[in-house]
Amino acid sequence: MTMRMTFYPLSCRKAAEEARKAAAAGRVAERIRRKDHTLWKPAPAEIVDRLGWLDSAQAMRQRLAEIASVVEDIRADGFDFTLLLGMGGSSLAPEVFRRVFGTADGFLDLAVLDSTDPGAVLARAERLDLRRSLFIVSTKSGGTIETFSFLRYFYNLVAEKVGIEGAGRHFLAITDPGSALADLSGKHRFRHTFLNDPEIGGRYSALSCFGLVPAALLGMDIGLLLERAAAAADVEFGNRNADMTGIAFGTLLGGYAARGRDKLTFLFSPSLAAFGDWLEQLIAESLGKDGEGILPVIGEELGPRSVYGPDRIFCVIRLAGEAIGQTQRNALIETGHPVVDIELTDSYDLGGQCFFWEMATAAAGWRLAVNPFDQPDVEASKVLARKMIAEYREKGAMPSEIPALKGEDLSVFGDLDARSPEEALAVFLGQAKPDVYAALQAYLTPSPRMDELLQRLRMRMRNRYRIATTVGYGPRFLHSTGQLHKGDAGRGLFIQFTMDDARDAAIPDELGRSESAISFGILKQAQAFGDRQALLNKGRRTIRIHLGGKPMEGLSRLTAAL
Repeated sequence: MTMRMTFYPLSCRKAAEEARKAAAAGRVAERIRRKDHTLWKPAPAEIVDRLGWLDSAQAMRQRLAEIASVVEDIRADGFDFTLLLGMGGSSLAPEVFRRVFGTADGFLDLAVLDSTDPGAVLARAERLDLRRSLFIVSTKSGGTIETFSFLRYFYNLVAEKVGIEGAGRHFLAITDPGSALADLSGKHRFRHTFLNDPEIGGRYSALSCFGLVPAALLGMDIGLLLERAAAAADVEFGNRNADMTGIAFGTLLGGYAARGRDKLTFLFSPSLAAFGDWLEQLIAESLGKDGEGILPVIGEELGPRSVYGPDRIFCVIRLAGEAIGQTQRNALIETGHPVVDIELTDSYDLGGQCFFWEMATAAAGWRLAVNPFDQPDVEASKVLARKMIAEYREKGAMPSEIPALKGEDLSVFGDLDARSPEEALAVFLGQAKPDVYAALQAYLTPSPRMDELLQRLRMRMRNRYRIATTVGYGPRFLHSTGQLHKGDAGRGLFIQFTMDDARDAAIPDELGRSESAISFGILKQAQAFGDRQALLNKGRRTIRIHLGGKPMEGLSRLTAAL
């Protein structure tokens, strides 16, 4: 791994040296290598069976021939596009690889579907040439409701086009041994099933089958990616010299978080920007629990130093020769904010970065005394969503809710002293203090224009209230930052956006059958309701703003009102 790290200002360099000494004194590298669960918790549950990622760089080399053979068969059969159906750890690494590396000549293009929004599902389905499209069904547990809903929907579309006998040839499965998906893929004669190491958790799976099979379909040199990861492992475990290891860096981040600098704000070279989404899940879901946490802030534009409070630490990740906001960065350093600059030689150094950040996250968990491999609060939203779906199936309708405020195309749900929906957002954000963050939870149809409007709104919030901001599409963020939202110290302000769906799509009850009990629109509503209720049950400050049938106009009005 050819990574160069620089720490600014002098106080940060001193803190890095102290972190290095603390990690050495705690024998953190040695204990991680031995898979010593007591580094994090006294009991081994959800630790000793979650450390397979430590050996991925070596173990996956044994599977390169298998992956290459399957990819060549797929190319020979004329497929030119792959749609990956997955959520969270099963989908984020492939999305990063596609956006960073693109598609090599003669290989398959790839897109990820991780939204239950019916508009997103239908838009993707309508763009597909089903005869030339391959589907990767990717889920560790083999029972993720979103992934199975996608599978049933697209399997039926393919079966209608090519016939039930040939439909399975359009599908690959990536899952754990013994999962429901493993059984289903055999029953329906999927082209191939990749069984992953069951001791690798989803967010630590970038260098396993979950990340490498899609990467190979794109034409990436996954052998080289693994070489860079193996070099990073050598650095961590003392076989190569390095100024800073992931273990020492994670100890530094955990130390800063313990002292109040718990908003880790990332700045990327444009070509590496996609890496932030993977880092966001790894850090937030691993560390946001037991009243602790490090909030990864992805996608905020660099602003003047006046908009940043003392709860920030900045991390620049860039390719060699690329500079990022030098003037603004220098102003942050002069103000005393810690700034870490990470320079990579080329894009394949992301293999090393995946391992580096996994080690850093594990070490930060040690420093914060949390288990970085479980997700105790994720299930709360799922349970409530399942309850909502069960009620819908029984009664045939979703429960109604009376808004606290109602205006033209805008309704607000929550206890606020305001005269209009536009004013309600300002009143809600008026609770902001220097250590608070605002999380925009968008149960909306993703699009470049929607991205732009959400970004404009978050920047207005950041600049006016001088707080960190995050944005996530639902239900995607439930498998990423959702754990931190409910498990951290409770400093978040949560703004949930919902909308009226212009179109809907039925979810088949079974593969190859047309009967349907619910739709994607109902599933999305249930997930939004479940997550909001889970936040309220945790005592989090939450409002829902319903944008009606004109969500883009609604977002513009709210931004203007701020």
